[in-house]
Amino acid sequence: MQNVTAVAHRGDPYRVRENTIDSLRSALRQGADAVEIDVRLTKDGVPVLLHDETLKRLWEHQRPLRSLSADEVRGLTDGGVPTLAEALAATDGTRLMLDLPGTRDVRTARRIVDTVREAGAGDRVYYCADATAMLAVRAADPSAEIALTRTSLAPPRPALLAAVKPRWLNYRFSLVDRDLAARVHHDGYLLSVWTPDTRRSMRRLIALGVDSITTNRVDVLCALRKSG
Repeated sequence: MQNVTAVAHRGDPYRVRENTIDSLRSALRQGADAVEIDVRLTKDGVPVLLHDETLKRLWEHQRPLRSLSADEVRGLTDGGVPTLAEALAATDGTRLMLDLPGTRDVRTARRIVDTVREAGAGDRVYYCADATAMLAVRAADPSAEIALTRTSLAPPRPALLAAVKPRWLNYRFSLVDRDLAARVHHDGYLLSVWTPDTRRSMRRLIALGVDSITTNRVDVLCALRKSG
């Protein structure tokens, strides 16, 4: 079976709370090749791991992250929300895919890119999100590895591709068929998908030749690879 890259979505969320250090470590124990994490900035500009705009779903605090300092986040979550710097240190040597749901400007992107650079992790980190966020990352770091996220079958505009310069095109898994996979590879890009969680979906995507699968069940994907 093709050696597709196994990317753990927010760590190992079926076992451990997502976007936490323990979740990242659990995913790596399951055999993940890389871990996808969500990064947003606190009020004082510290990149931390959180997918949502607020702490409500995971931490039961209806407070927007952008209204809280890093110290306040640490206090409200008993240290459960790690900083990006802490996540980079805890996964030393491992590939990290940084999803940037809150990034809309170059200043935000630069804070995240600078944190990666200060950790000496530029060669193992790549970025994913929509066009707005990835344009900001490209402006902040001309050498960044980028996975441009796509949520429709419409081909990306040539001008957008020229500006973003992605290595990957990152599609919702349900959109991917043989024609799309062939087009992406013909155009010279790697194809990543998110987030199939059943064996049937994973097998279908591997058969189509996708290069990377981001899943909440990375243990299942790793076992599937081993079974051949």
